Amino acid sequence: MSEEEKEEYIRTYGKENELGEWVRPVPKEGEEYTYQWKPSWANDPNKPLLKITKSSLGAFKWCKKQYEFSYIDRRPVEVSEPMIKGTFIHDSVEDFYNDVDIEKAENMSMLELKDYFTGLFPISDYTEMSDSIVLFEMQRFKEFKDKKTLDEYLPVGNELLLNARMLINENLNSNYPLTQSYVVHLQGVIDRIFKEGENYIPMELKTGLWKDNKTGIRRELAFYKILMENAPDCGLVPVNHWGWYYPASNHLTVEKAKKATLTATMKAIAELIYAYENDDFPTSFFHKKCVHCSFIDICPASVNSTKEESDWL
Repeated sequence: MSEEEKEEYIRTYGKENELGEWVRPVPKEGEEYTYQWKPSWANDPNKPLLKITKSSLGAFKWCKKQYEFSYIDRRPVEVSEPMIKGTFIHDSVEDFYNDVDIEKAENMSMLELKDYFTGLFPISDYTEMSDSIVLFEMQRFKEFKDKKTLDEYLPVGNELLLNARMLINENLNSNYPLTQSYVVHLQGVIDRIFKEGENYIPMELKTGLWKDNKTGIRRELAFYKILMENAPDCGLVPVNHWGWYYPASNHLTVEKAKKATLTATMKAIAELIYAYENDDFPTSFFHKKCVHCSFIDICPASVNSTKEESDWL
């Protein structure tokens, strides 16, 4: 992403007023899309659209109250080590693909290739993961060279920011019927898009450990497929496959896009709009999940659950 594109991802946070009440940020004049959206704006061309990203939709499906705290309230969260690591590795891989010289690498021995690829990654505290990525890229490079398809080694999209508008029909999700149809704004930064023949494959880079969470990551990639197919400035279609790569576990999957996941993702967008229509982002408490939430100390479900435990004891 360029510096200008990164500006679009800088958060505007809410704040506490003098009474200790949380005040949400409001859309700036002229903004095209926002998380602080109101359904009553739907027919006003001067009002922003609802912004939906892969991360915001995933947060909503994970916990509706967490979505409200994080995206509508814009409450800040403490920066964690996994967040720092993830950002560093993503930036390093983006730079690798921008800087690698295919012609220079083509006639290198494997030992020379290893030294060259390693030198394209910065010295850091995450050398174990970057070493895994180097070995993975060396193997990929060799396979493409042997098949004489080095022209397809580099991604056609590298941390590619895309924007799209989409009409969500009021009857899309029968469990969450809307009062009317809405146009929403989809936005996302796709880690990598590779071309294979005439097809395009979005790929997610994950810096954690592989935990066989196929449902969640498939929904993320389904969102990207929908985004790519609707972004007017993309043109990287058709998208018949998608994939993900976990260097920490040396886990790579490329599979055919799942129709059922695409349907579920579209229905999730309708469910999100339904929550806005009803101004209802309910809480739920499950200790193993909630213990990792940044908002556990202020979440009503967590507070009430802890109080009930205390009362029982």
